[in-house]
Amino acid sequence: MNMPQHILHRTALSVNVNKVALVRNTRHLGIPSVTRAAELCLQAGAQGITVHPRPDERHIRRQDVFELAALMKDWPDREYNIEGNPSQNLMDFIRQVRPHQATFVPDSEDQFTSDHGWSFPQDAERLAPLIAECRALGVRVSLFMDPVPEQMAAAKAAGADRVELYTEPYAAAWGKPQQAAELQRYAAAAQAALNVGLGVNAGHDLNRDNLAAFVRGVPGLLEVSIGHALIADALELGYAATVQAYLGCIAAGFAPIKNS
Repeated sequence: MNMPQHILHRTALSVNVNKVALVRNTRHLGIPSVTRAAELCLQAGAQGITVHPRPDERHIRRQDVFELAALMKDWPDREYNIEGNPSQNLMDFIRQVRPHQATFVPDSEDQFTSDHGWSFPQDAERLAPLIAECRALGVRVSLFMDPVPEQMAAAKAAGADRVELYTEPYAAAWGKPQQAAELQRYAAAAQAALNVGLGVNAGHDLNRDNLAAFVRGVPGLLEVSIGHALIADALELGYAATVQAYLGCIAAGFAPIKNS
């Protein structure tokens, strides 16, 4: 599958719409609409849409996955990313939808939110055939990983195309003395991934405050997947203004630093 040109030149923003579905599911009115939210984000310039459908359908429901897949056909230059644990319900969606990217995440069924990456060599044997199946279907595979440089070669050996660096520790360190050291950990992990031929994605608790510095400091960053903070900002600013603000953060990460 050919990679859209915009992703080759600048970090892409993929909007995770899970939290839109979470609000919708508190009533039986079908609002807010997940597909309308995705459409507004795409219209504002987001390069992709991400969903993480969990088995209990606490937010994204099965029908959402297919309705969003239909929507994405109207946006052939954008990407659809489906996240989840391949030992749960993810592979059924991959086989039927064939999104641009499948992000394998080692969540348990009742896990509150993603909070760690895969471990190698422990997870290699069970992941390798599932990665191979995705790639045979023409679906790129990204593995959700902690920023551990020594793990990147094993992720590549398992067949992955990319890794998604789990960024909550970086976000938690923002504004604290350890901020620079945390960012350096991610830079080192990204460079290790690049050295073995992996693409680099990132996500979890990235926001308007910490995104530009992350983009600037982490080499080869192809995509950031952002949901919670972006949707929270959209409650105040609206989808279009929020997406534009996050794209602005990404642009700022690529801009030369001006000397004072």
